[in-house]
Amino acid sequence: MARLEKLYRQVNNIKEQYFIRNRIAEENRQKENEAAVRIQSWFRGCQVRAYLSHLHKNATLIQKRWRGLTARALFSQRVKTAYFIMKMNFYNKMAVKIQQRWRGYYVRKNVHNFYARKRYLERLTRNNEHIRRDLEEFAELQRREREQITLEKEEKEKNIQAERLHFLLSTKQCPGVFKSPFRAEPDEMELRLRKVKPHLVQSAPKERKTPSISPDLTNLMPNRERLPPIHKKPQGPFRPALEVQQQRHRPLEPSLRVTTSITALEEAREELKRQEWRTRIIDQTFLPFSNTSRKQYEGLMHTSTPFEQVAYGTKHFREEHKEYLKGKKPFKTIFTTCNVFDKFGRLYSNAGNIV
Repeated sequence: MARLEKLYRQVNNIKEQYFIRNRIAEENRQKENEAAVRIQSWFRGCQVRAYLSHLHKNATLIQKRWRGLTARALFSQRVKTAYFIMKMNFYNKMAVKIQQRWRGYYVRKNVHNFYARKRYLERLTRNNEHIRRDLEEFAELQRREREQITLEKEEKEKNIQAERLHFLLSTKQCPGVFKSPFRAEPDEMELRLRKVKPHLVQSAPKERKTPSISPDLTNLMPNRERLPPIHKKPQGPFRPALEVQQQRHRPLEPSLRVTTSITALEEAREELKRQEWRTRIIDQTFLPFSNTSRKQYEGLMHTSTPFEQVAYGTKHFREEHKEYLKGKKPFKTIFTTCNVFDKFGRLYSNAGNIV
């Protein structure tokens, strides 16, 4: 009973201590919670990193074994291929040598007999000597004929000259030019002048006057004016023919508007999407191991963005209501040429100037 009485007296003190300790616990609850969360995150991070390290080591070991196996198999295959090639080269070389020896023996035995070829060469040498002798005789005969023709030509020219100079022949009363009194014998030309006859010079035929049949128009139309000469270049504002031909047959020069499609931007975006989908390794996004971080994971830009224009206020009718366009003729994707700008600087005005 005394003890119970003592406890009743200490009830207020106990309540006060209880409230004080609860207040202190409430003040330190957030710090302790953050500390516990930090310890748990550190422990789980260490655990995950250890597990990842273990997986990396095992993956490295598997890759090393597999690469070693494939490399040894590839090296063995290359060694076998090199040995086969070396063996085939050796066999080909030996086969060529055997064929060479056999063909040499066969040719020496049956095709090119040494003694028969020696007799053939001796006969060929004798025939060559006879032919060379005949050719030399024929060449000498031709040389003599050419000399004889030359002498005859010179003799003919001298006779023609003597015929033209026959008036210089000497007479008994008057010695000629080629018969000098200071010489014992007359000149060769003097003897030639005595043998030939004088050259008769024929007079040129006289022109006969024939009456002209064409009428004299000057007497008929004395006051007629002469026409101006015809020039090669026509009169007037005309361009050269070569320049006009080049203008008519000039090649097509499409502008940027003509060659670019109006849907080129959408097609480029679709191509980027297809290329990103081909190069993507995994379709699921990466999630972190720990949930302690309240920050949301942000994906990569090239995997999250749709590569499209902003939909609000920028989409057209054909993009929003595609179901209405099914089965209809597609829109024209290429602009037509602008005739005004295509003809600029390539046409000519009435005055012949470039527009």
